[in-house]
Formats: sequence, C-alpha cells, structure tokens
Amino acid sequence: MNGADTFFLDTNILLYSADPADPNKQAAAQRWLTILWRHRAGRLSWQVLNEFYVNAVRKLRTPNRNARMTVETLVLWKPVDMTPTILRRAWHWIDAAQLTYWDALILATAEAAQCAWLLSEDFQAGRRYGGVTVVNALRESPDAFGLHDIGRS
Repeated sequence: MNGADTFFLDTNILLYSADPADPNKQAAAQRWLTILWRHRAGRLSWQVLNEFYVNAVRKLRTPNRNARMTVETLVLWKPVDMTPTILRRAWHWIDAAQLTYWDALILATAEAAQCAWLLSEDFQAGRRYGGVTVVNALRESPDAFGLHDIGRS
C-alpha cells in the first residue's frame, strides 16, 4: 500500500460513525471505516483520536468505556505522532491557506503520513493542499477510489 492508496481520517468522520442522530451520515462514515479497515488504507493521528474521545463522550454521550474501546481499536492504525516538522508544516498551512490551527495540524499530519486523500466534511471537497486532496466522505463513495466491499469488484 503506497500513499496514493491511503486515506487520512478527520475527526468528524469518526464521530459520524458513532452518532445515530443522522442515520445517512452514520452509514456513510461506517462504510468508509469498514472498507478502509479491509483494505488497510486508513490513517489517522493522535490528535484525531483525542478529539474523537473527548467529543464522543461529551457531545454524543458515548459511555467512556465504549469510546475507549474505539480508540484502542483505532490505535491499530498506528497513529502518526506529533513532531516539530508537522508543527512547522501546520504553520505553513495556516499562513498559506488560512486554515485554523487544528485543521492545519490535520492536513500536515496527513502529509506526513503520505496520504493522497483527506476524508473530511470540514475542508472544501476537491481542494488540493500539496499532495493531499480533500474528499467529503459523506458525498463520495469508496467505490469511486477503487475500494470495494469484500466480494464486490
């Protein structure tokens, strides 16, 4: 699996997968997660896992135990650690693209993970930042990227 085949997940996709408030968003997010697991094509960061945990517990009222189990499972994706290089690259994106600090960190970490794609609802879909292109996971299907359910081609 090379970077052209990998997808970095923004926190909102993980939260939608756990939030039953909008069944369509939940189904789309869950489908992406399932397929990324099967294809070993998902990447994320410790920032994403921390944001997920805090928001799942506070906003979605997910029991601590369940949120922790999700984080423990996603740790298998080997989250990208924060480094001074990522921080400096985030500052670059703050200045060059007027991103918020947290979004710039997401983007810089996606670059560090050598992902071609950033799954997010918060960024402008289709926008390219360096070598990373934003995909709205709620509007785009994994099929459009050659990622299919097991048994489908």
